[in-house]
Amino acid sequence: MIDRRLVLGGMAGLGAGALLPARTFAATSAGLNPGSPDDQGKALTALLQKASQTGDQIFLQPGTYIVTGVDLPARTNLAGIPGTTRLVYGGGGSFLKASSGAQIRLSGLVIDGANQPLAGGAKALVDAANVTRIVIEDCDVAASAKNAIALSQCGGSIRNNRISGARDAGIFASQSTGLDITANHVGACGNGGILIFRDAQGPDGTIVSGNRVENIRADGGGTGQNGNGINVFRAGNVLVSNNVLKNCAFSAVRANAGNNVQIIGNNCTGSGEMALYSEFAFEGAVIANNIVDGAASGISMVNFDGGGRMGTCSGNVVRNLTAIGPYPADAPGFGIGISVEADIAVTGNVIENAALYGIKLGWGPYMRNLTATGNVIRQAGTGIYVSVVDGVGSAIVTDNIIEKAVRGGILGHRWMDAVTKDLARQNASGYDRLIVERNILS
Repeated sequence: MIDRRLVLGGMAGLGAGALLPARTFAATSAGLNPGSPDDQGKALTALLQKASQTGDQIFLQPGTYIVTGVDLPARTNLAGIPGTTRLVYGGGGSFLKASSGAQIRLSGLVIDGANQPLAGGAKALVDAANVTRIVIEDCDVAASAKNAIALSQCGGSIRNNRISGARDAGIFASQSTGLDITANHVGACGNGGILIFRDAQGPDGTIVSGNRVENIRADGGGTGQNGNGINVFRAGNVLVSNNVLKNCAFSAVRANAGNNVQIIGNNCTGSGEMALYSEFAFEGAVIANNIVDGAASGISMVNFDGGGRMGTCSGNVVRNLTAIGPYPADAPGFGIGISVEADIAVTGNVIENAALYGIKLGWGPYMRNLTATGNVIRQAGTGIYVSVVDGVGSAIVTDNIIEKAVRGGILGHRWMDAVTKDLARQNASGYDRLIVERNILS
C-alpha cells in the first residue's frame, strides 16, 4: 500500500470536485505484473471489483499489461503513469467496458487497441453506458478497429487525452446526460473526430471546447455522414467552441437536425467540403466568430425544405473556397462563402476568394426573412446571390462592401439563372419584398 500522504499530495491537482480515493493500491501487490505475456484481464477485473467495494484507487505501475474483457464496476478509479502504463488489447472480446456505474475514472493510461478486431458487441476500446459520471483524462487511446471511446447515456468529462488511429471515430457520444469534451487531441481517424448523437431529436447539452481535431478521413464514403471533425446529429443545446480543426475530409463542424446549437470561435483549415454546416431540421443555430480558411464552401445554414430555420451568422472570416469538393455537387455547386435560407441574419462577416458566390440568400422558393448587412466580400464570382423566384419571402441586403466580383455585386436569381441587372448599382430592386440599399461596389 502506497503511503497515503504521498497519494493525497499527488492528487491535489485534481481539484475540489474530484473523487479522491481513501487508499491507493499498486496493482503489482495484487498479482498484476507488467511485461507478462499472459492476458491479465480477469485479474484486473477482479482487482477493480474489490477496490470498488472499498472506494480504493488501483495504480498500475509503468509497463505493458495485456488485457481483454475488463469490466469496469460501478465505482472505478484506475490510474497509471501517462505514456508509460500501457494496457494492450489481447483480442477476442471487449477491451474496457462499463455497463453502469456512479463514478468511473481512468487516468494516465495508454489504451492500445493494437488494431485488433473488437468482439462481444464492443463499440470502442473504452465502451461505457449508463454511467452517471465518467472521467477519462490524460490518457492515450490508440489503434482501435472501431471507435476509440464510445459513451451512451453518460455524463462526466473526456479531457486532456490524445486519441488517434481509430478506424471509425475518435469519440462517439450518444444520449449524453451532461458531458464535457475538452482539450483533447484527436487525429488520424477513419470516419470522424468527435460525434455527438441522439437516437431522436432532443436536448443534449454537451460541451465540445478547446479540442484539436485533425486529419479526419471518410473511409466509409457518403456525402457527409463521414469525414467530419465534429459532428452533431439530432442533439440540441450543444456548444462547439474554440476548437482547432484541420484537414477534415468533409466538414470541420457539421450540425444536422440540432436545435440551439452554437458553433463559436473555431479555427477551421483545409476542409474538404462545407467547413461549417447547420442543416436539415434545425432551429436556433448560432455560427459566430469562426475562421474558415480553405474549403469547398464556407458556412451553410440551409434545408428550409426540411425544416431548417432561424439563426445568426456573424463575425466570421471565410476565405479561399476552391469550388472543388469530394463528390460531384448538386446545383448550385461548391465555392460559396455563406449560404442561408430562412429566418437568419448574416452580419459583419468577411469573405474573400469565393469562386461562385460570396453570400447566397435562398435557393429557388426556399427563402424567408433574411438580412445581409455590413458584410465585406472581396474577390468572388458573384458578390451576393438572392433568389427572386415567385413566392419567396422577404430579404434585406444593405450596407455591404463588395470588391472585385467578376459577374456582379448583387444579382437576383431564379435557381441557377441570373435574371436581374446588378442590383448593387440600382436604387430599387424592383421586387416588393426585396430591399437593396447603400451597398458599395468596386
